Amino acid sequence: MKKISEYAADVESAISCLEFPDKKLSTLYRPIEYALSAGGKRIRPVITLMAADAFGGKAAEAMRSALGIETFHNFTLLHDDVMDKSDLRRGRPTVHKKYDENTAILSGDTMLTIATQWATDVEGDILRDVLDTFNEMAIDVYEGQRLDMDFETRDNISLSEYLEMIEGKTGSLLGAAAKIGAMIGGASEEDARLLYEFGVMTGLAFQIQDDWLDTFGDSTTFGKPIGGDILNGKKTYLYVAALEEGGQTAEALRVAFNMPSGDMKIKAVTRLYEKIGVGEKCKKAVGFYSSKAFKAVNATSLGEEQKDAFRKLAEKLIGRKK
Repeated sequence: MKKISEYAADVESAISCLEFPDKKLSTLYRPIEYALSAGGKRIRPVITLMAADAFGGKAAEAMRSALGIETFHNFTLLHDDVMDKSDLRRGRPTVHKKYDENTAILSGDTMLTIATQWATDVEGDILRDVLDTFNEMAIDVYEGQRLDMDFETRDNISLSEYLEMIEGKTGSLLGAAAKIGAMIGGASEEDARLLYEFGVMTGLAFQIQDDWLDTFGDSTTFGKPIGGDILNGKKTYLYVAALEEGGQTAEALRVAFNMPSGDMKIKAVTRLYEKIGVGEKCKKAVGFYSSKAFKAVNATSLGEEQKDAFRKLAEKLIGRKK
């Protein structure tokens, strides 16, 4: 198997070679090119290529599906940024800021259809399973986003509800990326299921780490302003875990969270997070779901070299600073 960086380079090269009917409707397709050119670790298509290679040495055959997975991911970002009113994505203006909201919505819709076409460009004997996996993942993502939006107007959210939400929004996409790659590689049904579990658990750990970074990370490496979740009133793992502590500090957090948006709100909420020690809770949760991801990949029939490649991928993803 290749190094993670080599798979990522292959994805980047394939994206740079994509051709859209730009001359026909540049106002529709240029925003798509802009979104896909934003870079990033390309972790979802990398997982697809790695899985195809690990089970059958078929990374080249999986590239189209890998690009479909990446395009779907970026489609969700276009719409998420509109809903979250985010101005930056990976250090650049978001599509709705560079163009406008209607463009971000319509170009995003176009990306969804393109993503479905590419992700399901597979051999006929696995087409039904790949399509089902992709569609089930898409519904999970939409349901997760709806839960995330609903949480904005709810005072009480349990950690189990929060975990259900991020499993839909983040875990299911990583899981589907891994499973589709495994199916293209010829994996057994059980191995494909286990690799899906690996992706989901890695996604949970990734999102909890992402929540921590949004409050305690460095904006120059994180790619977007720190404290955005606080300003937008998003109920992250930090917030939900802090409230479960109860007591006066939890009540003070509710008050701080309802302050007018601005630096004072970020500082007030962050100080309370530090007082409660919620950062340590995040670390423990990341470790817990990481161990479940490792357990899943270890249970596959893959050789030790292939298993180690996936373990390193999870460690790289979860230990990131951006």
